[in-house]
Amino acid sequence: MKNRKIWFTLLFSFILVFAAACGGGGESAEPETPAEEPATTEDPKAEGWEPSETIEVVAPGGAGGGWDTTARTVAQVLTEEELVSESMPVVNKSGSGGAIGWSYVDGKQGDNHTLFVTSSPILLVPLNGGSELGHQDFEPIAGVIADFGAFVTNVDSPYQNINDVMDALKSDPSSITIAGDSSPGSMDHIQFIKAAKAAGVDITTIDYLPAGDIGGMTLVLGGDVDVYSTGLAEAAEQAKAGNVRVLAITSPEPLEGEGISDFQTLKQQGIEDEFINWRGFMAPKGMDPEAVEYYESAIKSMYETALWKERRDNFGWKDNFMTSDEFGSFLDEQYAVYEELMAELGL
Repeated sequence: MKNRKIWFTLLFSFILVFAAACGGGGESAEPETPAEEPATTEDPKAEGWEPSETIEVVAPGGAGGGWDTTARTVAQVLTEEELVSESMPVVNKSGSGGAIGWSYVDGKQGDNHTLFVTSSPILLVPLNGGSELGHQDFEPIAGVIADFGAFVTNVDSPYQNINDVMDALKSDPSSITIAGDSSPGSMDHIQFIKAAKAAGVDITTIDYLPAGDIGGMTLVLGGDVDVYSTGLAEAAEQAKAGNVRVLAITSPEPLEGEGISDFQTLKQQGIEDEFINWRGFMAPKGMDPEAVEYYESAIKSMYETALWKERRDNFGWKDNFMTSDEFGSFLDEQYAVYEELMAELGL
């Protein structure tokens, strides 16, 4: 009996040792789980869409114009600062106030590698019947810059400020002729009409002359017209040379800079109006949302670069960034304003 008790004691001890060796100790043994590898941090850009071929940038106007200059400047900064991963050659498709270029882009629906620069004519030209395509036929990418208009007269003119002109239009509309380089119902015309309406002028009585190939500046310098509606840059250059008097500029507030800081805004002269010659980028209808986001993000990053700030200041532009959604809403709002003006003018 004594030997049997010893034998059971030894057997029980053996079981305990064996259980401990197998990871027991009163708990069921679990298979060993391999340690998880630490998560790697990847470049967020690598996770999203990126261009896989050359990005064509369309300027719907000729070389040297506002669309062309904007397209080439933005493309240069985006590529040189490596904010986009492919080259961005600019292609000019001029004619019909932009309609030729819009038709070209419309033929590339769903293309993720085509952009075009745009401004007010994308709204005005369809309204005056010059194009069947309008802003709603394309994808908004981003608003980029703001430029402003100016109203100038010959230095020998009796009109000293914009209110002199508006008062004359109210008393005798036939006594004043307004000229611009664009056709009736386009930008030079509308920016003056909009200001005149805010000043209380009957805009249906205004005599507007499209200067065409002659050029509005030539007409006003020669005394053939009373007021020339143009862009700020051209007005500032001629004013600096002593050739014209700037009656008013269309910016929301006074501008800083050599020469232009002396120009009075419409609002400073009691006319509650402004006109921003905005420029931005759009794309063919059907561009993938990821591609839209890619280009929008690249443009937003552009503003932080020294190269962009240098180019922007050289042209006298103002930063006017709008996201894709903001730009789309802005276009809708502006279209409604212009539509009302065009209807009142009977265009």
